[in-house]
Amino acid sequence: MATSNKRIISNSLAKKMLFCIEEYEAIKNKTSKKFKTVKAFCEYNNFSRQNFLKIYHRWKQHPDMSSLVPQKRGPRFATRRVDLQIEDEVVALRKLCLNRYDICRVLKNKDIQISSSTIYNIFRRNGLNKLERVKSANPNFSNSKKIIMSKSGELLHIDLHHLASGITICNNNQIYYLLGLIDGCSRLAWVEVLESKRALDVMFAVLKAFNILHFRYGIDVDAVMSDNGSEFGGGRYSRTKSSHPFERLLEMAIRHKYTLPYRPQTNGKIECFWWTLEEDFLEGSLYEDIDDLKEALLGFLVYYNDHRSHSSLQGLTPKEFREKEQKCKLIS
Repeated sequence: MATSNKRIISNSLAKKMLFCIEEYEAIKNKTSKKFKTVKAFCEYNNFSRQNFLKIYHRWKQHPDMSSLVPQKRGPRFATRRVDLQIEDEVVALRKLCLNRYDICRVLKNKDIQISSSTIYNIFRRNGLNKLERVKSANPNFSNSKKIIMSKSGELLHIDLHHLASGITICNNNQIYYLLGLIDGCSRLAWVEVLESKRALDVMFAVLKAFNILHFRYGIDVDAVMSDNGSEFGGGRYSRTKSSHPFERLLEMAIRHKYTLPYRPQTNGKIECFWWTLEEDFLEGSLYEDIDDLKEALLGFLVYYNDHRSHSSLQGLTPKEFREKEQKCKLIS
């Protein structure tokens, strides 16, 4: 009985929609005697224009009565659901505190194709979308995952910072870039101003920064960490590594490490430095020209390295920490 009632309702609805389609085409041809606009027509029939057009276009493609009845949207549940074995693997990886992009990459290496949005839906279904819940359920997880260096020069964090146009008066439309390096141990930092982010310009700026850190603070670089930007070689799987200027600069004696995609926290020291630079130096500032910007930046770097104390260095300045490190080295 219920099935027959549904069939009667569907047939009456289909007939109504067929009448509406005829009226709609009359409005388009400006032959309708009742409506002047499609908007008035939709308001009178109490349905949205978007939903009506879906039915109209479906009727045009398949002109039969069944196409005038509302259709079920999307695939069936069974076809939309991920294989339970894959879902279990995603849950296990999530409990190791991996994010969806990390898990997507791990599964891709196992020839399992799954999107990051699907992985996030699995997180939500299993109550693992909030990382705090994952950490609290995992007693072996340490809340502080830090890259700790034992000596200066062991790892330098490097990044390119984009400055907004209009920071100089003379060249109001010129865009400048800041190439920054910070030592992971002593927090000694250096910044160069660039007018472009071409690989060759970045390479020469890094070389200059290496020399300054060496001759001014006695730091010899063992390794650098950068993101996967093209100015830094494009990542470990780049096809142009052998000929890239930045990679050629490092290939003799300096190891190159890369951050994970979508994980700027891996390079957190330089990201924190940019935040400090923005707050203490760039915010609300305007300079005459690029030379004025470079001169002011040099003053900030002297303040940051020589006079600004760091809580991570037990209240010492980066320069004081480096000098203390060198004295301990001479004594030992």
